[in-house]
Amino acid sequence: MTSPPSPEDFLPIEKVELHQHVDGSMPAAFTWELMLANGLAPVKTFDEMQRLLVLQDHEEGSLLDYLDKFHYPLWVTQFYQNIADATFRIAEEAYSKGVRGLELRYAPNIHTYAGLTLRQAIGSVLSGMNRAERELQGMRCGLIVIAMRHFGPHIAKILARQAISEGQQFHDRVGVVGFDIAGAERGNPPVLFREAFDIARKGRLGLTLHAGEDGAADYVWQAIDDIGATRIGHGCAALNDPTLMKRLARDQVVVECCITSNYQTNAAKRGEPHPIVAFLEAGVPVAICTDNTTVSNTDQLEECVLAAELIGVDAVHQILAATPSYSFIRGLRIPSRRTRRR
Repeated sequence: MTSPPSPEDFLPIEKVELHQHVDGSMPAAFTWELMLANGLAPVKTFDEMQRLLVLQDHEEGSLLDYLDKFHYPLWVTQFYQNIADATFRIAEEAYSKGVRGLELRYAPNIHTYAGLTLRQAIGSVLSGMNRAERELQGMRCGLIVIAMRHFGPHIAKILARQAISEGQQFHDRVGVVGFDIAGAERGNPPVLFREAFDIARKGRLGLTLHAGEDGAADYVWQAIDDIGATRIGHGCAALNDPTLMKRLARDQVVVECCITSNYQTNAAKRGEPHPIVAFLEAGVPVAICTDNTTVSNTDQLEECVLAAELIGVDAVHQILAATPSYSFIRGLRIPSRRTRRR
């Protein structure tokens, strides 16, 4: 009898994370530490704080409820060193799960309420990433700048220009590697942000965007036809359009699959196979991603186990082996399928 998949099946394999948010992945204990140090703790105990940061079972069901969990980390990520330290802690946790290529996503303008400039807000994450590359042997990092949909297209264009100024191609150290839009989809279609993505493309940033998580399949069409994205975050709604599935397969557009998160936001239905199964059956390339390790109470190993329960351990190994080629990090090479010790 074949034993069920376990984290140990995937721990030795060097992995690349393509879709993980800074705000939703700050370790809960570290967020609590910052709350106390800055005199901002909204509750009396860590257990209470953890319930505010991690999605509870009774809170599942909508993307907006899920996004509400991002509220409290913003209290402490308005300060440069806090953001840099949080980024390093996220990288450190990912490294412990065998991640050796880490792309983090981050909306800099929602971290400027205490006076940081956009450039400082971006630089704070890059500072933490540079520390990770120095201290974690073999780790490579890159930042994807997010424009939040509800701030509108004009702010997105400003962010795209600012992202380019910190582009990896212009620096010897860690830099911005991609551009994205995120937040509530409905009423904020990708086509509204075409000019911002045009700017990002001219600046040689990789293009990925959240589409088809809470919005319709048409938003995925816009992402590939109007924006020219080579990667799609979530993309679950594509399953409702067979022609779109064929297009994703034909053009080899990568879908960044976040299994736990998709069930929690109702992008995928509990009790039904996750869309990753249909994507693979249609020939669409996928990556296994965490989205928000703290909010979703998950990590790369847990997501690999969930995927293996659906598609088998060997299929997960194949996905992990292919994922480095989808990364926006310049010159990323994962030379060995076995992780090296620090």
